[in-house]
Amino acid sequence: MAIPLLDLKAQYNLISEEINAAVKLVLESGEYILGKNVIELEAAVADLCGASYGIGVASGTDALLLALDACGIKPGDEVITSPYTFFATAEVISRLGARPVFCDIDIDTYNLNPNLLESLITPSTRAIIPVHLYGQVTGMVEILELAHRCNLYVIEDACQAMGAEQYEKKAGSWGDAGCFSFFPSKNLGGYGDGGMVVTSNGEIAARIKKLRHHGTDQKYYHSLIGYNSRLDEMQAAVLLVKLKRLGQWNNQRRANAALYNQLFNDSGLALPVEVPGSKHIYHQYVIRHPRRDRIIEKLNQSKIGCAVYYPLPLHLQEVYRGLGLQPGAFPMAELAARETLALPVYPELSSEQIAFIAGMVLASVA
Repeated sequence: MAIPLLDLKAQYNLISEEINAAVKLVLESGEYILGKNVIELEAAVADLCGASYGIGVASGTDALLLALDACGIKPGDEVITSPYTFFATAEVISRLGARPVFCDIDIDTYNLNPNLLESLITPSTRAIIPVHLYGQVTGMVEILELAHRCNLYVIEDACQAMGAEQYEKKAGSWGDAGCFSFFPSKNLGGYGDGGMVVTSNGEIAARIKKLRHHGTDQKYYHSLIGYNSRLDEMQAAVLLVKLKRLGQWNNQRRANAALYNQLFNDSGLALPVEVPGSKHIYHQYVIRHPRRDRIIEKLNQSKIGCAVYYPLPLHLQEVYRGLGLQPGAFPMAELAARETLALPVYPELSSEQIAFIAGMVLASVA
């Protein structure tokens, strides 16, 4: 059976009537930018995360960029983050003229290893961007303790973690600001680009609201050099429909992951590790094995979707050669890049499909 890595058509078919009605209302309203749907979504997401403010922006990348800008990150500053993440996490640091400083990961969770952070702090360090990769929050207690001691901002890259939590505290509510993506593949995905920053710091929230709208909160009067980065009404309307189902969808992803874990028991595969106290929402279900490429070949032959996130760590990207970092600099990130593989885990998968996928994986490593 052919099984895609993600089936957005199946999701749409389940909610099409409600989606179509929401879109129709936006079209009939004639209100397309920063209208009532955006305001409602901002409040709903902030409430979900346990934050005071939500600010809708044009993408998850812009959420990170504006959050850093609002915290005053500038040329010459250093920001510590992971080398094993989507490029945007480091890109936004560089876009502001600051320097990304990479910290290796914990190979079990693929998130920053908090034990390595303190040695990287210099007088130029201004912030830490932990990434809740694949949908799990870990290490935030240690990261926040260090940040408070060293007077550093903490900007959460929670783009893959809407609804995840640790110790009953939601992703996005730990640091000074939390950043989310509504890219279509996310657990809460729109029908185009979109993003949001959540924060409980009123000063940061007000600054981001200005920055997203050309540096103004009064039309034609500008107090900042800003951006054009607004979440539009159409995406907000779609996301409001989907947000009501996010908890159910995340729970189904967790159930699918549990079934995979059961089927892969004693297989020799390195399976996702859900840290005690954490609620992993499995944006991706990621396995690890030295013969990863053989597994990919077998899945491709069987028309089963899979993907490598991420094949080349950021410190080895061409654009960052100027940092002078060589292979071996971050061994856990490099190991993850060589051996990890994401399998389908979306809520609409059947148990029969999961069993079929697992069978093909097991056959390839036998």
